[in-house]
Amino acid sequence: MKLFARDALLPSGWAHDVLVDVDGDGSIRAVEVAFAAPADAERVQGPLIPGMPNVHSHAFQRALAGLTERGGPGADNFWTWRTEMYRFLERIGPDEEEAVAAQLYIELLKAGYTSVGEFHYLHHDPAGRPYANPGEMAERIRAAAAATGIRLTLLPVFYAHSDFGGATPMPAQRRFIHDTDGFLRLVAELARNERQVVGVAPHSLRAVATQELAEIVAFTRAKLVDAPIHIHAAEQRKEVDDCLAWCGARPVEWLLEHTGIDAQWCVVHATHMTLEETRGLAATGAVVGLCPTTEADLGDGIFPAVDYLAARGNLGIGGDSHVGVDPFLELRLIDAAQRLTLEKRNVLVRDGESSGLSLYQRALAGGARALAQPVGAIAAGRRADLLVLNG
Repeated sequence: MKLFARDALLPSGWAHDVLVDVDGDGSIRAVEVAFAAPADAERVQGPLIPGMPNVHSHAFQRALAGLTERGGPGADNFWTWRTEMYRFLERIGPDEEEAVAAQLYIELLKAGYTSVGEFHYLHHDPAGRPYANPGEMAERIRAAAAATGIRLTLLPVFYAHSDFGGATPMPAQRRFIHDTDGFLRLVAELARNERQVVGVAPHSLRAVATQELAEIVAFTRAKLVDAPIHIHAAEQRKEVDDCLAWCGARPVEWLLEHTGIDAQWCVVHATHMTLEETRGLAATGAVVGLCPTTEADLGDGIFPAVDYLAARGNLGIGGDSHVGVDPFLELRLIDAAQRLTLEKRNVLVRDGESSGLSLYQRALAGGARALAQPVGAIAAGRRADLLVLNG
């Protein structure tokens, strides 16, 4: 198949009269610029751009959107929202998981996302027992992705504790819990599907003990080689304070010192960092997964994007709890938060750059890396997961 676009967003920027040659498997064979449209090419009716990767998704939480927006007694924050989310879990079985995920993935595709990283931690039945197929819920996520056509990176989550230092899990967390051996068996079984990217997601330093994290990272590097490793870190100030009380270091600081974090990693949120942490994380080549609509909804705080991008850090965007499904809104919120904080305009770009274009291209590149998918660019060898701006 050949696509001809009068305007297309290439890695080098906007180009005119672009011919994109796509093979039968959906990969881009070649890209020609300033090319006359051949008779057998399909003329796209609008500018052609790469679809956006969504690096961080909890699909089932889409069904919770709007149900936690009433005030209650006392302070309302991430932790009170989490309590409501745990209650909601009682309603979600395999059929509900697949249905909600399929609806969400359709919404994401319509909004401009073409790939998704599913940070999947709803493993067991409501009583906390493994299903007859321990990967039942993960397979329902796969089925939803296959039915809708979104490209999936499956990130099974390891969750074993309720707080730093290996604290016993809460009863409300029973559907998430694995021991290390059981989790690695699950990952190995899911990874047998070689046509799909499978990574790992140690949930957070709150939920994963030091030795468990080391074992999971070692397994991934040995058995899955270049598979992505995703982890939540420093989303809330309380998390930072609790981490300091546990080990004397902040979450990102601890990761930098103890894990060998590199370009294989995606650190989700990383909201509360010192300047030293910010520069250190940027230097690793890891991707920070920002989820601005969720972070705003939960009152998390504001990511230090100006300092991080000045240090040449990589970023991607995610929907997280999916209170919103619009990638362009996520990018606007990143930019707007910095402007409001610093009381200046165009703070994320250098002289002459477009704020919107720069952020979009950064999120494409970071998202492709975080999902370990050949997407995010109109270029030979990449998948033709593309959007036409015609609405």
